[in-house]
Amino acid sequence: MADIVLSSSELSYQYPQGVLLTFPDIVITRNQHSLLLGDSGKGKTTLLHLLGGFSEPTKGIVKLMGTDLHSFSGSSLDAYRAKHLGFIFQEAHLLKNLTVAQNIKLAQHLAKRPVDEQAISAVLDQLQLADKAEALPNQLSRGQKQRVAIARAIINRPALLLADEPTASLDDTNTEKVLKLLLEAATTHGSTLLIATHDKRIKDHFAQAYQL
Repeated sequence: MADIVLSSSELSYQYPQGVLLTFPDIVITRNQHSLLLGDSGKGKTTLLHLLGGFSEPTKGIVKLMGTDLHSFSGSSLDAYRAKHLGFIFQEAHLLKNLTVAQNIKLAQHLAKRPVDEQAISAVLDQLQLADKAEALPNQLSRGQKQRVAIARAIINRPALLLADEPTASLDDTNTEKVLKLLLEAATTHGSTLLIATHDKRIKDHFAQAYQL
């Protein structure tokens, strides 16, 4: 049987005094790049946060690399997630007082891995950011910040790479560029990609999609 990277079953989330969201069961095997499709308000980001262990489900189980994510707590969850999961948020969330290289080193530190200068140089080179290693986030364009966020997410060669609406505000040309970068980065670093999106332009690039 193919290696299962991510699975969820009977997952639901109840917002305080709000709506109860229920989600389809998910099974993603290694290199089975997939989409979460749905219009705004359908709970794509909520589901992504449940799958990434950033929120706790009201009901259901999430397994990352065969281990129940919610069997961890506190720093042990952070360490497991940092080792096996890369998350690309809609906004880059770079630490503004750290250089590009330092932002990426922080991801290695959180995963309790030694700083690997060679790996950082290689990933910055792959994402055409080699000349920005010592730049601060406020010296970067929005597209460059997004690429740094990708670099930070893949530096630990995570089994799973989650991306939240990475093409939402991009024109067609840049949508193609970012999608190509994500797929190439995932392939190079041995990561399986799951993108939450309402952008139907990228649907044809993926064989598997979950509709919310």
